[in-house]
Amino acid sequence: MTRRRATILLHWLVLVLLLLVLTSGRETALFTAAFGLSGLAMGALALAFGLMNGPGPKLTGPFRQAHPWLNRAMYLLLVWTSLSTLALSFGAHLPGPDTHALLVALVAATALHALFNLWRHMALMDGALRRITPRSLHGML
Repeated sequence: MTRRRATILLHWLVLVLLLLVLTSGRETALFTAAFGLSGLAMGALALAFGLMNGPGPKLTGPFRQAHPWLNRAMYLLLVWTSLSTLALSFGAHLPGPDTHALLVALVAATALHALFNLWRHMALMDGALRRITPRSLHGML
């Protein structure tokens, strides 16, 4: 599996698992473990190989400068939430916000991330959504 395919798969898998963990109330050990491991795998890919997509040529000004830092912040939040979720599964607590607060913060950050990329794709027409969706969906974009 290529890095691109692994990143796309993990990207959408983490989103689905995040929503399942929140809606199940963290009571389903399978969803909790899968979310934690998927989030850590996504963070490990980013740490090992760097961020996959840059800001693109049509993104300018402060958005262009903030883009890599906001992506890094998303990855840090994802990894911290994944670690906290896994620790809670084993009965431990990490310092800082509780796991539920981290999960809610990650959903909020994910919503902003999605809106920003929809804006990029629709207003700037830079193909932002094509970069992170499977090729089978490109015809709809």
